[in-house]
Amino acid sequence: MAEISFDDFMKVDIRAGRITRAEPYPEARKPAIKLWIDFGPELGEKRSSAQITAHYDPEMLVGKTVMAVTNFPPRQIGKFMSEVLVLGVSDSDGGIVLVSPDHDVPPGGRMH
Repeated sequence: MAEISFDDFMKVDIRAGRITRAEPYPEARKPAIKLWIDFGPELGEKRSSAQITAHYDPEMLVGKTVMAVTNFPPRQIGKFMSEVLVLGVSDSDGGIVLVSPDHDVPPGGRMH
């Protein structure tokens, strides 16, 4: 990967958000879950389509805090508009494991 400056990193707005709603997304090309995420009063609720079905079911996600890039342009994923990119790491089998703070943080908190 190319080296970037700290200023380049600061252009990426990564925030904590709390999942308020999650639904299966069977119409997606690859198995996915539709998420509604609360990013606090400044950003409000945003939607995301996430390919996280290897480790997560929709009902276990409500209330979970996740990290997401909030300043990418919205992207149409089938019939669903994804407004943020939820962050995760691939496990040894390629399944995505969500990135989450290990302590309680307020929705909308920015990553430093």
